[in-house]
Amino acid sequence: MDFYTKVGIVCCSNGQHISYKDDIHKLDKILRSMGIEPVYSDYIYEKDSVYSGTARERANSLMDFYMDDSISAIYDISGGDIANEILPYLDYDVIKNSNKAFWGYSDITTIINAIYTKTGNPGVLYQIKNLVWDKSKEQIGRYYDYAECIYIDKKYNDGILKNLDLFKFNYEFLQGDSMEGVVIGGNVRCFLKLAGTEYFPDTKDKVLLLESLGGEVPQMITYLNQLKQIGVFSKIKGLIFGTFTTMEEKACKPDIVELVKQYVSEDLPIVKTYEIGHGYNSKAIVIGKKICIKS
Repeated sequence: MDFYTKVGIVCCSNGQHISYKDDIHKLDKILRSMGIEPVYSDYIYEKDSVYSGTARERANSLMDFYMDDSISAIYDISGGDIANEILPYLDYDVIKNSNKAFWGYSDITTIINAIYTKTGNPGVLYQIKNLVWDKSKEQIGRYYDYAECIYIDKKYNDGILKNLDLFKFNYEFLQGDSMEGVVIGGNVRCFLKLAGTEYFPDTKDKVLLLESLGGEVPQMITYLNQLKQIGVFSKIKGLIFGTFTTMEEKACKPDIVELVKQYVSEDLPIVKTYEIGHGYNSKAIVIGKKICIKS
C-alpha cells in the first residue's frame, strides 16, 4: 500500500445488533486490505435496549477520537433514532480545531449538521458499511480511489473530492437550471429533530439536501409542512432530493417532488438524484461545503 492511516469507528445512534457482527468483521478486513486500520469505540453493540452506552459515554468515545492525533477520520456505522442525545456532551471547540472528517448517514444527519452549525466544519453523508453491502465491488473501488488520494495528500482537499467518483452523483433538474450554496440537511426526519435547537443550521442561501428511508405520503406531508412553517423554503437557494426508499419502492402518489411543489416557489431550483440516500449504490456528499450544480 502507498498509504497507512488509522480511523475511528463509532456508533453514536442505536447500538448495533449482534447479528451485524459479520458485516463489521467484513468491513474491518476491507479497510485493512487498503492500508487503513480501524480503531473501535467501546460502544458499538447494543447492551440495554437500543443503547450501546449512555449518551455521555458515546459522546466521550467520539471525542476521544477527535483528541487522538493518530486518528485521521471518524466513521459512524449506526443509524436509528437516538444520535441527537449526545449533542450536549460534545466539545465543539475541540472539534472545530480538528481537521478530521466525520462520516455517517441517516440518524447521524443530526450530528453532522450540529457540528457544522457549531463549528463550521464539514462532514460527509455516507455509510461506510456500503463497502460490504450489495454494491460492494463498486463501493470499494470508489472508496479506495478516495482513500488513496486523501491519505497520500494528508489533507481534506476540496479539489480532490470534486474529481472523485465517490462524490460525483448523477442528477436531473426538475425546476430551474442551476443552484449554488453550502449544503445542509440529509435524512429529512432526522434533520427536523434539530429544529428549534441551537444545533439547527442557518438555512439562508443554503442548498438543502433531503432523503428518507421510511415514510410514505402522510409522513412526507408532515415533514414538508414543518420545513415550510419554520421558514426554510423561503430562505434556501436550492433543493436536492435524494432517494426516498419506501415511497419509491411502493410508487407512492403523489411522489416527493409533486408534494414539495405544493410548498415551494416555482423559482426554487430542484434537483433529483438516485445516488444519495440509503441505497446500496449511494455516493457521498459533503455537508457544510459549497456546491455548484448546473444543467
